[in-house]
Amino acid sequence: MTRRRWVTTAAALAVASGGIVALIVTRPDAGRGTDHRPNIIVILTDDQSLETLPHDPPVMPWLQSQIQDPAGHWRWFPNAVFNTPLCCPSRATILTGQYSHHTGVVNNDTGHLLDESTTLPVWLHDAGYTTGLIGKYLNLYPFNRGNYVPPGWDRWFAKLNESGATTYYGYKVIDQGSLRTYGQAPADYVTTVLTQQAVDFVRTAPASKPFFLYFTPPAPHGPWVPAPGDTGAYQGPALVPPVADTAPVSGMPAWVQNLPALTPTDIATLQAERRQQYDTLLGVDRSVQAIVAAVAARGDLSDTYIFFLTDNGYSFGEHRIVGKRCPYEECIRTPFAVYVPGAAAGTNPQLVSNVDLAPTIAALAGVTPGLPEDGSSFARNLTDPGAPVRHQTKLIEWAGEPTVPPWRGVRTPDFAYIRTGTIAELYDLTGQLGPADPHELHNVVADPAYAKVRLRLEARLRALRGLPSP
Repeated sequence: MTRRRWVTTAAALAVASGGIVALIVTRPDAGRGTDHRPNIIVILTDDQSLETLPHDPPVMPWLQSQIQDPAGHWRWFPNAVFNTPLCCPSRATILTGQYSHHTGVVNNDTGHLLDESTTLPVWLHDAGYTTGLIGKYLNLYPFNRGNYVPPGWDRWFAKLNESGATTYYGYKVIDQGSLRTYGQAPADYVTTVLTQQAVDFVRTAPASKPFFLYFTPPAPHGPWVPAPGDTGAYQGPALVPPVADTAPVSGMPAWVQNLPALTPTDIATLQAERRQQYDTLLGVDRSVQAIVAAVAARGDLSDTYIFFLTDNGYSFGEHRIVGKRCPYEECIRTPFAVYVPGAAAGTNPQLVSNVDLAPTIAALAGVTPGLPEDGSSFARNLTDPGAPVRHQTKLIEWAGEPTVPPWRGVRTPDFAYIRTGTIAELYDLTGQLGPADPHELHNVVADPAYAKVRLRLEARLRALRGLPSP
């Protein structure tokens, strides 16, 4: 890959982003020599629900316009899932390429168990990348260890997650080992501050070597506070969950059956909250635009991969569930797009998981992961969608807590198979042997027509969990 050079040209670009005005000036080229490895950016939102991208009318208008531009270079992955649909386990998996039962980070209280000495940023940093984290790291960081910076990061601007009240204002940040506190002024809005830092990282990263940016705003996590001026911006309809008031749950485990059916008041409240999420995502949309503009101002778009996803889905009443941690589509799926320099825009229908992200980025950067990877690289499929697709059965799992018991399952392009204790569920998502059931409303695990499918998926589940055959 040949890197374009901007030697003496300066470009100024103003990007409004909830108060953000980013002045981007290209700097003299320090020379990359023979190092033409790509820059890599991961943009990770927090609790973004699946239907937000794509959406009609658009919730993230700029990003959606780029993904849908036939002349662009974004690849869209409509079948992307999580190993564990919860913030901290998902983020640990992204940084390692390992399932949560291997990282030891199985809920939001166990981030301190992650082995930070061998993660994706460590591998990239050791291979000569300039690395930066801007935003949320792992829940409960810094784990009572002082204002430390984990290994592998050249630039560290990590927001503390103390309570819901400090999600968007009044929060603290560990900036290169020093604690900073932000207030309640419009300029302190968290997405604004983080975007300014991310743009500055892109602008100032040395031109002599590639960079890795991990941009992780807490938006649109509840309590869904939009950027100044964005409240009420979304004027389109809010999705009503499929048969939310009468969803059949007879084939589901007891914890779901015991949830009360949603009342009209419940549904109206959830619709209002979903609209607040949409308003909150407008600020993130401008963040993505500002970061891409900063890369373009460097002259580096032809040498930069950009991954966009969220850390877990969110259920606004589907299956009577409000929140995450569930094994169903609304919790385990993510909007997922990748900017691929030089590639034609289009859709990659293959099934991918957040466990595949670290090995894919490692492959693009030409580095060897420092851990046994549970995921597999799909780097070749980014530039050659016709390349063979590997490992189309993905493990999904949850270690359990009092409100949502442990469950394990597998997701394929066509089926979802879930085990909660002795209760098994099987959903024919695409209608392979019966009616298509994309909303998982009809458990067919006892249907004789699906007996072979059930046995095959049970065997795959046991294999992926490392369990012996029964």
